[in-house]
Amino acid sequence: MTGAILAVGGAGYIGSHVVLELLRLGRAVVVFDNFSNARREALRRVQALTGRAPVVIEGDLLDASALDAAMASQPVEAVIHLAGLKSVPESVRRPDAYYAVNVGGSATLLAAMRRRGVRRLVFSSSAVVYGAIDSGAISESAPTCPLSPYGRSKLIVESLLDDMVIADPAFSALSLRYFNPVGADPSGRIGEDPRTPPSNLFPCIAETALGRRAALEIFGSDYPTPDGTGVRDFIHVSDLAHGHVAALDALARGGLAGRHERVNLGVGTGYSVREALRAFAAATGRDIPHRLVARRPGDIAFSVADPAKARTLLGWTARRGLAEMCADHWNWSRANPQGYDVTP
Repeated sequence: MTGAILAVGGAGYIGSHVVLELLRLGRAVVVFDNFSNARREALRRVQALTGRAPVVIEGDLLDASALDAAMASQPVEAVIHLAGLKSVPESVRRPDAYYAVNVGGSATLLAAMRRRGVRRLVFSSSAVVYGAIDSGAISESAPTCPLSPYGRSKLIVESLLDDMVIADPAFSALSLRYFNPVGADPSGRIGEDPRTPPSNLFPCIAETALGRRAALEIFGSDYPTPDGTGVRDFIHVSDLAHGHVAALDALARGGLAGRHERVNLGVGTGYSVREALRAFAAATGRDIPHRLVARRPGDIAFSVADPAKARTLLGWTARRGLAEMCADHWNWSRANPQGYDVTP
């Protein structure tokens, strides 16, 4: 690649790990973020870890002129689109916001890419597009029936990308369907630090282990799973970052022009909430109090990837197991109990 990678939403949890990996590989990176759910300190720490600084532009996904300016700041080879709202429970309460930002913002970004002649995109999609599948590893050919506005917003953007490659045969896109990203860079310097109360399992377990919550709430114990709690395919965020690099490399090879491919990024192994809690407790050496509560709207019983396509198309395989995910997440949380704890 000769140009820069534009990481839209590159200061967030996943984005900062992707930027870290790109900079470690010597890639030029432009980060575009509105910092509504991200910290500038994350990028300062990325610079400290790599000795290299990304270009940072503050702007909103819905602001066409700001996106144009970001792409004009230097030649852009490809875009990684990581921006958007991402909470399933919140999307049930605020569907209008999720469609406006996730769908409207993506359309605004794609229009800016067309104006600037940028024709390679890696899109952060999600396994929630599959909806409720009772058992078995989920391949990309599985039916899609998302149960939340968040999931539907991701699926709509995937459809938009189908139309983009029809409209422009030189355009290529990879939608990476994440399963459940967890963990943190092994350095303990960057990790997940949401600006709003977290709804994801690992940050909630960590907050409980740190004494910031009285008990972890386990949403649903009557699912049709071996122990009654939801089963998820947890993937280390550093493995996920490597998956983005592999996706960029696949697009750069040129064989995907005029194509939009969906690719699962997961380990292929499922763990229940109870199993994840036990593994995290082992990593901390602490008892983690918990209580069972009712299911949340939009949650599903089972979500485990079939990662075969990622191996064949991207040459990518997740390397880290659950114990390492828990250890790295706890390393970050224990070293940074208040998150980045600086003025953004």
